[in-house]
Amino acid sequence: MKKQLQTEINKIKNTLWNMSDHLYENPEIGDQEFKSMQLLVDYLKEHQFEVETGLVNRPTAFKATFKSKKAGPTIAYLAEYDALPGVGHGCGHNLIGTMSVGAAITLSKLVGETGGNVVVLGTPAEETNGAKVPMSEESIFDDIDVAMILHPSDQSYKSGESLAMDAIQYSYTGKSSHAAASPEKGINALDSVIQLFNGINALREHVPSDVRIHGIISEGGQAANVVPDKATAQFYIRASDRQTLNEVVEKVKYIAEGAALMTGAKLAISNYELSYDNMITNEKLSDVFTSNLQSVDKQKIYDAKQGTGSIDMGNVSQVVPAIHPYIGLNQPGLIAHTTEFADKTITEDGHQTLVNGALALAKTGLDILVDTDLFNSIQKEFKQS
Repeated sequence: MKKQLQTEINKIKNTLWNMSDHLYENPEIGDQEFKSMQLLVDYLKEHQFEVETGLVNRPTAFKATFKSKKAGPTIAYLAEYDALPGVGHGCGHNLIGTMSVGAAITLSKLVGETGGNVVVLGTPAEETNGAKVPMSEESIFDDIDVAMILHPSDQSYKSGESLAMDAIQYSYTGKSSHAAASPEKGINALDSVIQLFNGINALREHVPSDVRIHGIISEGGQAANVVPDKATAQFYIRASDRQTLNEVVEKVKYIAEGAALMTGAKLAISNYELSYDNMITNEKLSDVFTSNLQSVDKQKIYDAKQGTGSIDMGNVSQVVPAIHPYIGLNQPGLIAHTTEFADKTITEDGHQTLVNGALALAKTGLDILVDTDLFNSIQKEFKQS
């Protein structure tokens, strides 16, 4: 049956290449990917997928479903298609979206025989305000048994971990005054922000080594001779797991409150982006995918990268068995979020990566559909984790 998958993807590979190149040439940023979404869903409809758009109040989110007439697991492939401002598809989301669509269409040609269902979830704004977060919270994954996404990179890596992350804004309100003539009548909100930074820097000595806290002053006054009455800092706070992150966030809150007390300013704390949970790779599922990728792509597959960033796929992995591996573009050292990375996606290497990735994803889905023991072991690991 895997030979049939190869035959099926060969039928559509030219279309997939053209779609990926079109996304590269017409990049759209998060939650504005209207044409990108339409391109993907139109092709899925051509292959008899039923499509629902506007999921979780996100206009460019979608769910495309192909149902067989036999019972079996539901395999979901997650598509990303948002670009970076000024860079375009420097993270390769044009490949991610088309790989997932290609894998789903390829696998759909066999589910009449194997049973089960195939789903593509279009997940906007991964770079900023990832739609996978509300999707995980609002029952989108309730009827899904396994979720997979494949990310392009310089080289291939197994699925690994990511850091849990909160994006928190600390806004201070003071009282303006003439900084030279009447400084005693002012309350300096910027002083609170500076003390917040100082307190966080002192905290770094007393947190686990995996914790990352980095921020900016997004508002700090308008003129040097006016006491700033408004000042705001934005931070990303990360840790290896949600429990540790929550503890660190609480400590930073106390620092922020102390900074307000020191100056007399008032403090408001809010989240300026959605929170991401840590990624929990389903190792059984990862092993199967790694084997399938190796069967179609002779590049070396390295052990998982150390988790230093945060992805909204982490939230998915909390509610369903999931993997987030990386497939190489055959250029070691290539750096993501650059125009060079984007340009690589439309080369011959980029096109081959697309086909290899889609085929490996489809093969993994097929393994799950035909091997009940494998499916049960994946579910057992997920429940235990």
